[in-house]
Amino acid sequence: MEGMKKLLRLVLSLFSALICFSGSVFVDAADDFRSPLFVTADLTLNESQTVNMPDGGSAIVRLLGVSEMKGEVWGEISRPEITIEVNGEEKTLVAGLYRLPQKVGGVQIDCPITGKLKENSHIDHWGLDADARVRIWPAVAAWIAPGTFSYPVRQGWFASQTSFSNEPVAPRPDGRLYYHAGLDIGGAEGLVDVIAATDAFVVSRGMKVMRGQETGTPIQPRYDVVYLRDDRGWYYRYSHLDSIDPQIRVGEMIRREQKIGVLGKEGASGGWSHLHFEIKSRQPSGKWGTEDGYAFLWQAYLAEQKPEVIAVARPGHVVFEGRKVIHDASRSWSRAGGIEKFEWILSDGSTATGPTVPRTYSSSGTYFETLKVTDSQGRSDYDFVRVKVYDLDNPERLPPRLHLACSPTTGLNPGQEITFKVRAFYHTHGEESWDFGDGTPIKKTKSDGNTKPLAKDGYAIVTHRYEKPGDYLVHVRRVNEHGEPAEDRLHIRIETQP
Repeated sequence: MEGMKKLLRLVLSLFSALICFSGSVFVDAADDFRSPLFVTADLTLNESQTVNMPDGGSAIVRLLGVSEMKGEVWGEISRPEITIEVNGEEKTLVAGLYRLPQKVGGVQIDCPITGKLKENSHIDHWGLDADARVRIWPAVAAWIAPGTFSYPVRQGWFASQTSFSNEPVAPRPDGRLYYHAGLDIGGAEGLVDVIAATDAFVVSRGMKVMRGQETGTPIQPRYDVVYLRDDRGWYYRYSHLDSIDPQIRVGEMIRREQKIGVLGKEGASGGWSHLHFEIKSRQPSGKWGTEDGYAFLWQAYLAEQKPEVIAVARPGHVVFEGRKVIHDASRSWSRAGGIEKFEWILSDGSTATGPTVPRTYSSSGTYFETLKVTDSQGRSDYDFVRVKVYDLDNPERLPPRLHLACSPTTGLNPGQEITFKVRAFYHTHGEESWDFGDGTPIKKTKSDGNTKPLAKDGYAIVTHRYEKPGDYLVHVRRVNEHGEPAEDRLHIRIETQP
């Protein structure tokens, strides 16, 4: 029976693509959607639900508590947490913020969102009408069906700045906040290919929307945006594209890893070059809501690139000067089974060790701290965490910021030319100072300060070649007229040539 369903879906998909291409008759994709590998439950406080999982098992989940403390700067919910009981075992879970599913009570579980983020947000991204949402997988299940999902950009993991699920991004004029839904993956404008994460139908391209998809769907057409819909019934948004590939045509099928376009900063990007990648699906409330994709990207990247170690220092922090933050690297990962050494190189020149490190910032500005992790096999990786520090006496003044990216980011060899791009934000004073980490002379550039967010020449560009294999830390810094620094950092790995 299942084989017949798959055959029917394939026939309908091919027929739909064929006649949509001819422009004569519309046939929508088959609506006999494949079920995901997990079950979603929306819970109110103290509510208990029995969930039946795809493998035939079940679990009893109960929401025991929700914590949504607010920060000082924006009143932001910076670390939403729940206490959940699963089959009698209790666990505290952080909602989003670079967290993967955890094993609790014989299943895997995560918490994509809690209720007060919706109340505090300028947009309801999530379709949650309860106090918290959880997703439950069988104990040994993949998070998404292997071979059906790919990392949507052709570059390395954490190759530039990111803004992932539930990170508070910025205040809005109505007194609420922009909390990130979906996944912003920073990259070098015009140089990074964006590819399809799944086999799917192209349901919109720019302002053109597939017939029958104009209403009742999550599609919000824009000139820089492509929407796909897969056989799970999920909608995928690819935003801020510098260009869309001419082979992407509304109503046609696209294959996983087929090129969609090129990463850029078009549309409502704020002027920084990145891919906004977001999945929408029907939630238990019956509404369309964001399906947190971090675990899916993680699983796909490990399968495709086979890294041995991944350092995770994110998410970042937003604080007033004089306040303490805790940097946390405990989510770093090693294929060998664990991290043995955590080393921090801090922006004030000091160093620290351990998975968590407290730090107090005495002056306003934007800082990046460097994490190096090493596993039991001596393999290492680096990540960076951003800290935006506000002036306590001038809380309306935005700390200066930089965005740094490069291309290519993987498979680099000695002597290969790498293109670096940087852009300053919130000021036009001064210029960028570049240290490539290899002892070569400091370089200077002057980007435009984001005076026109969509300006084609907004990023300053330099090229560089590394002559020897090794790990290099690139540091770019620029100071505004108030003496506040902005910095950004990248990790460049030059391989030994075969």
